Amino acid sequence: MTLTSFPPIVDDRARVLVLGSMPGALSLQKGQYYAHPQNLFWRITGELVGFEADADYEVRTAALRDSGIALWDVLHTCERNGSLDSSIVRDSMAANDFHMLLNAHPDIRRVLFNGAKAEQTFHRLVQPVLAARDDIVYRRLPSTSPANASITYDVKLQAWRAIVEP
Repeated sequence: MTLTSFPPIVDDRARVLVLGSMPGALSLQKGQYYAHPQNLFWRITGELVGFEADADYEVRTAALRDSGIALWDVLHTCERNGSLDSSIVRDSMAANDFHMLLNAHPDIRRVLFNGAKAEQTFHRLVQPVLAARDDIVYRRLPSTSPANASITYDVKLQAWRAIVEP
């Protein structure tokens, strides 16, 4: 089945762009980033930015924007059964339009990947065709997915402090 990701959560205050690979099945069903209750994204970002992880989705996304944090996925479309990144069919991947996003939001200086799949997919599909910007720092963070249970919450939280670094 072909899946389509969401538009970015971004405004003119964006300085940091957090990228996942493709929303999971529950996220696609609910129309919300990181909707799976065991995904730690909202718990971690809430602790770092200052909102309740179980606040309304609009409150959480507004808090990210207020903090200069944008949210998107590397992939615009792909084929996948289930929610695991490992189930994404490689030849079905089509990337989002990062040229447009970065031109529209030139103050983005850090791109942080929520896990290895987002980073690998970005470097394979996007970076080769993206206009060179040596003012952007790229960094992979540990995935907040429940599938990444081998890393403790505290270790993930410490790594994710990168979203609020100046």
